[in-house]
Parts: sequence; structure tokens; C-alpha cells
Amino acid sequence: MIGTSIALEELERDALTELVNIGVSRAAVSLRTMVGEQVFLSVPSLQVVDRVLAATLIREQECAPLIAVRQDFEGAFSGRALLIFPEANSLELVRAVTSDELSSKEAREIEEEALLETGNIVLNGCLGTIANMLRKPLTISLPQLLRGDSQQLFDTSTPLGDDGVVLFLYINFAISDRDIRGYIAMIMDLPSLQTLKALIAEFIEHVIGSEDVAHEG
Repeated sequence: MIGTSIALEELERDALTELVNIGVSRAAVSLRTMVGEQVFLSVPSLQVVDRVLAATLIREQECAPLIAVRQDFEGAFSGRALLIFPEANSLELVRAVTSDELSSKEAREIEEEALLETGNIVLNGCLGTIANMLRKPLTISLPQLLRGDSQQLFDTSTPLGDDGVVLFLYINFAISDRDIRGYIAMIMDLPSLQTLKALIAEFIEHVIGSEDVAHEG
């Protein structure tokens, strides 16, 4: 479990969820241009959990193999972002990106490229928006494609160590009438989460202060 000193308060969680929603909305606009179809993205919920629980949450929902796009980020807070899909959804996403013009064999051949591009758009949308709204620039790595089960995707043997925590977000991902569900996970160490928590608190204070000034005016 996450210590109460680190856990986000309700207002902080709501603010961060809203920032991510702004980010995925911007990503949806970019994807709409690429796909040529309506794209709807939303993040209805956000949780702060440890890696074991994050892996369990996905395993309880998805028994099939998973595919993920990973991007690392560095700045005032650092970590790793993952956009995770059930593997069965990934080909449906490729078909959407290519307007159903490819055979299954052709779709598989460009699957990695299409998924990397999609992941790059969604994760950059989220991370870029959070960085801009909190006024703290982030350096974001090129995307990589991972395959495996939830335990492998949240491997605790990675350099972040056992104290790594996960901002775990369920993402509603609809392209026209296709049902493509996914998850966003941001894996950070405890100092990075503490920094992010402090920055969100400053952001809330700034927004509330601006609203007070507006009301006085």
C-alpha cells in the first residue's frame, strides 16, 4: 500500500485526472487527423498503487497477452510511462489507423510502427500537458514496444527499485464504433511522486487564487 503521506488527496487526484483528460483530449485530435475517423479518449479514474497491485488490477481485467508502448521521462519528476492494450485490441487499433485497407498479414507487418506512433501521440499528449500546466518541462524518450503479461510490464527488478509507485489510469479509447480499451501507467519512485504531489498542490492553489481574483473583479 502507499503511505498516507504520499497518497494524493481527493482534490489533488481530481486535478491530476483533469490534467490527464486535457492531455488525452489533445491526443485524440492528433489521432483523429491520423486515422480520419472520430476518436474519443477519456480517463475516468486514477489510482496511486504499488507495482504489484498495478499488475494485479490489469490481470483481473485482462487474461490475454498484453502489448505496451513505453516512454521514459525526466525533469522535476521522472519515471516511465506505459500505454497498455490487450494484444487482441492492438490489431484492431492498427486496422483503424490504416482505415481497414490492409490484410491481416499486412496489418501485422506495420503493427509495431502504428502502435509506436499511437503510443507516442497519447503519452506525449498526457506528459506534455502535465508538464506545461505545472510549468515544469520534461524530456521524453523515443517510444519502445513491449510485450508480455502484467507482471513483466511492471517488473520490480528494474532500476526504479521496489519503492516504485504507479499512477494507474483506466482509459476509454473509442475510434468510431470500435471498442479499444487500454490503460496508462506512470511508474515513478517515491521522491518523484512527492515532487508531483507538491506541484499539483501549487497548481490548485494558483487556480483557486486566480478564481478568487476573478470573482473580486
